[in-house]
Amino acid sequence: MQSSNPKSASGQDLRSAGIAGGAATTLEGEITGERPLKPAMLRGWRCRCPACGAGPLFLGYLKVRDHCPVCNEALYHQRADDGPAYVTILIVGHIIGPLMLALYAKWTPDPLITAALLSVASVALSLFFLPRIKGAFIGLQWSRRMHGFGGNERG
Repeated sequence: MQSSNPKSASGQDLRSAGIAGGAATTLEGEITGERPLKPAMLRGWRCRCPACGAGPLFLGYLKVRDHCPVCNEALYHQRADDGPAYVTILIVGHIIGPLMLALYAKWTPDPLITAALLSVASVALSLFFLPRIKGAFIGLQWSRRMHGFGGNERG
């Protein structure tokens, strides 16, 4: 009968090695607790440090600070790249598309006025969502110890 524990390619039991079962391993091999995903992403959504939730995440509109001024958590590891932009476009498109359809189904507005209004709405929604989604991406990366966030043993 085969064991239900996952095995690596070398046949080592991954649960006993601390790799599976919800625990993350550091470079030294010691087992550390898992960081909670939802609070970290909510802190990022509020443009706050994913570790403490008190310090500001951004230096400007989208420039991420190197370190949190409150808890000194290193934030320069983040690699949000194009992900927040893609998700922002996806969300704004799913809001503006049905709105456009509803406008033309209910009324027959002038196309120039409709284009102007929906363009302004698209830009406003994009400017609102982009830093929040980028913060949530950074919170996700911090909670999953991705891209160098695993070195700090903060819980």
